[in-house]
Amino acid sequence: MAAALLSGGVAFAQGELDAYRYSQRDMNGTARYLSMGGAFGALGGDISVLSNNPAGLGIYRSSEVVTTLSVSSVKAKSNWAGSQSDATKTKFNFDNIAYVGYFPTGNDEGVVGWNIGFSYNRLKNFNRNYRLRGTQNYSIADYAAAKASFAGTDNQGQWHGIPENEMPPFNYPGSESDNVYDALGPGAWLPGLAYQAGLIGANTAGVNDTYYHSAFAEWDDANQTWYADSRPDDAVLEVNENGAIDQYNFSFATNISNRFFLGATIAVTDLNYNMSSLYSENYYYTDGSTDYIDWGNELSVDGTGYSFNLGMIFRPVDYLRVGVAYNSPLWYKLTDSYWGYAESYNGNYSDPKASGETPAQPYPYTDYKLRSSDKWIFSVAGFIGQSALISLDYELSNYKHMKLSDAYGYEFESVNKDLIQNDFGLSHMIKLGAEVKVTPQFAVRAGANWRTSPMKKEFREGAFEVFPAGTVAHYTLDKGYSSYSVGFGYRFTPNFYMDLACVYRMYKEDAYTFSKVIVEDDAGSHTLVDSQAIDLDTNTTQISLTLGYKF
Repeated sequence: MAAALLSGGVAFAQGELDAYRYSQRDMNGTARYLSMGGAFGALGGDISVLSNNPAGLGIYRSSEVVTTLSVSSVKAKSNWAGSQSDATKTKFNFDNIAYVGYFPTGNDEGVVGWNIGFSYNRLKNFNRNYRLRGTQNYSIADYAAAKASFAGTDNQGQWHGIPENEMPPFNYPGSESDNVYDALGPGAWLPGLAYQAGLIGANTAGVNDTYYHSAFAEWDDANQTWYADSRPDDAVLEVNENGAIDQYNFSFATNISNRFFLGATIAVTDLNYNMSSLYSENYYYTDGSTDYIDWGNELSVDGTGYSFNLGMIFRPVDYLRVGVAYNSPLWYKLTDSYWGYAESYNGNYSDPKASGETPAQPYPYTDYKLRSSDKWIFSVAGFIGQSALISLDYELSNYKHMKLSDAYGYEFESVNKDLIQNDFGLSHMIKLGAEVKVTPQFAVRAGANWRTSPMKKEFREGAFEVFPAGTVAHYTLDKGYSSYSVGFGYRFTPNFYMDLACVYRMYKEDAYTFSKVIVEDDAGSHTLVDSQAIDLDTNTTQISLTLGYKF
């Protein structure tokens, strides 16, 4: 049995994890910025500050053009109850190009100079492959059956399922759509696809039943019920992600008496994200036969956004600088295009019912809006003569401020209030950097940063049910991030210089092939389907080269 899903309109709901994915940023910029851990909030004098504290633009005493190229190797390593899998992806990137213009006023006090800056900077790379392989106590068929049986509640708060005669394929009364999924609400898309592909069936054949079972479960004659245990003998999830968030910054800064530096940035952002995944389960029997389930998805997201940054740097004495900056949320307009596919083979059914056919058509889409998290940056930098410096940044991001809405601006209140507000909070990040000039032409650098997950503890540890969007069942939960970097810079002439950086990033997550399903009634909370956390570590090695010319 096989089924393909192509459907459009607002039925494809976006979830809290989608909002979080597009709100994240990598530490990215010039090689000097990277080698010092991105701790430039109080230092300034680098084009990367346009994306965080634009007051650093006012530190410039000359005009400059600069560009950065890099190569990244991303290795994702999973551990599923002792079963380990690795996947590696290498990518060449064009990370930034920028121009800074310096316009002195000739004054020694008051407004000493003006600066303008234009830059392209890559905020995030999505490039990653990962593979999970192991066994677990439940099947995606169990998950789909539970979602079909408990699709919602009525006005009295009683759970109800999807009537079988409303499952695809069907002729929905009053519907002239040639797509069988258009009549289903967003919560029913996944069980609808599972039903059409033969993963689940109604408990009572030939009756307008609203309770479902896995087609890979067995009937218990004694208790007149379906065994819950349909454990697959082998399960594999393969995910391929690519794309990036690119930002174009237009900045202005001023220097007041060489003590105060003020700056502002207006930014336009392009987002592109692509994901394809295939989840497979195999059932092996003593007679040598095999049953299987394949569950595939593709998602492509494109959009643009805008934001602004404001910042200030204060230099009370020559050897000390203090900075503060505010980075606004990104206001996005996004479009999702998607496709889902499911297939199963089950030897228990010699004459399975025919699967419904969906028409061939272009990838459909959904338009919606996202407001990402905002961020405060507090910084301090100290100088040791003319030969060394050390810098420290603290960043505070509030992921409670994320909001999803439809194309007309009407909020998805159930996602924003019931999920984002309950599951997300603050994220804290520390950036530390140092530089030593060995000679006037040659400098060595080192840096590090650590970020906490904004996901609340119970949510992060898998205590709650998670609601992925559409027919995508798998997801990951953030457990924190750290990076360490080294680099050097060499000035060939007073005008021309080169910087090189090596960064090693470590990102820890828990991956899930599907969520647990929890229902609550007068008797309390019941876990119908449990899911297993799978350790997923993504380690990235990045080499960046920056070339700059001052004039």
